[in-house]
Amino acid sequence: MGTVEVEPITVCHVVALPSPGRGHINPMMNLCKLLSSKNPQLLITFVVTKEWHGLIELDPKPDNIQLATIPNVIPSEHGRANHFAAFVEAVYTKMEAPVEQLMDGLEQPVTAIVADTFLVWALRIGNRRNIPVASLWTQSPTMFSLLHHFELFKENGHFPLDVSEHGDKIIEYIPGVSTTCIADLPAKFFVDDPKALQKPLEAVSQVVEAQYLLFSSVYELDPQAFEALKAKFAFPIYPIGPSIPHFELSKTLTTNQNDIDYLHWLDSQPKKSVLYISMGSFLSVSKSQMDEIVAGVKSSGVRAFWVARGDTCELRDCVGDLGLVVPWCDQLRVLCHDSFGGFWSHCGWNSTLEAVYAGLPILSFPIIWDQIPNGKQIVEDWRIGYRVKKKAGVELVVSSEEIADLVKKFMDVESEEGKDLRERVKQLQEVCRGAIANGGSSDTNLDAFLKDISQGHN
Repeated sequence: MGTVEVEPITVCHVVALPSPGRGHINPMMNLCKLLSSKNPQLLITFVVTKEWHGLIELDPKPDNIQLATIPNVIPSEHGRANHFAAFVEAVYTKMEAPVEQLMDGLEQPVTAIVADTFLVWALRIGNRRNIPVASLWTQSPTMFSLLHHFELFKENGHFPLDVSEHGDKIIEYIPGVSTTCIADLPAKFFVDDPKALQKPLEAVSQVVEAQYLLFSSVYELDPQAFEALKAKFAFPIYPIGPSIPHFELSKTLTTNQNDIDYLHWLDSQPKKSVLYISMGSFLSVSKSQMDEIVAGVKSSGVRAFWVARGDTCELRDCVGDLGLVVPWCDQLRVLCHDSFGGFWSHCGWNSTLEAVYAGLPILSFPIIWDQIPNGKQIVEDWRIGYRVKKKAGVELVVSSEEIADLVKKFMDVESEEGKDLRERVKQLQEVCRGAIANGGSSDTNLDAFLKDISQGHN
């Protein structure tokens, strides 16, 4: 008998290239899990450094997502805040060659690359190999628009500018971005430091080389920004967010003792009585400001659940019986607990989306970069929060007295203002959950993107 030719089965194989940072790896992994749940035949190779592999290898993930590693060619995650310029430089220059080498060794041919927008070299790899690249932007569409239209700041004489002197100047010429004052823009824009700005500007300007642009956001949360961008680019723009682990919530937790302890504590608190406080996974606040925050929250008499990295003994002593301090928690799952009445946040984009999904108003305390326009969007555009700092971008320490008054007002769920705030959050929560429900905007966009790449549409 003659041998029968068997056609090789071509698998749709996606290589995911996240930027090495918690705020980038998480949304990329959440997107990959969503793609894999929609198409179990999909194979996803998720590429990280050896160090990051050690940090995420035990996280549960579907069988069709495989981790692949490149050497630690960038500074360590521990202490990268102290060497941030060197870290950024290494991400832009040192990762391309080892990723290319890794791709040479993959058994399955690659159908598409999904790469963080900041990894501009991924576009070069895609072009050289004739593989379509989808660029994933993990910050807000407003932030993308500010960077994309950066020349307009120069044309209007607003760059460089001193925030402390001209912070109140109004800007209303950025397409799709609501009227904003200079103090509510990322402070680095207005410091004459072209080096700090060069890389993000380069990343956003290179997006035209991609075949798709994905956003970890929801169309309905920012329709003007999306429409302005859609008018600008010839390729598909797909908001597929919120790229947070909402699909994990239905799974039962394999809890360790610490989780059980804090969940038990939350179960014993009155509904909507606890303030969740987290300053994010990167750059934090000064010691003097932290002391004022701790004293202010304590004297407000409001129950607080603190997530604090590092040495928490001192904080535990200060917080006393009304609060709980944990080094880490499953943030989205915890935010959805009904004992929470509000979220004190640094306004990173992932945390902002998680607060909206959980239906919690936000006390906005941005520290750096995109957190500043996010804070403005929360307080002025969506009107679902209050500012802790009266002036963004200005280094003023907010006193414990101001903080105590604000926290009391913010957590008063019975006042008219408190009810209005929570009513608006509830409406945004419905919009957000509607987008990921069957047939919602994000759900439909994910399907469209999957169809594009599985058919080899370019």
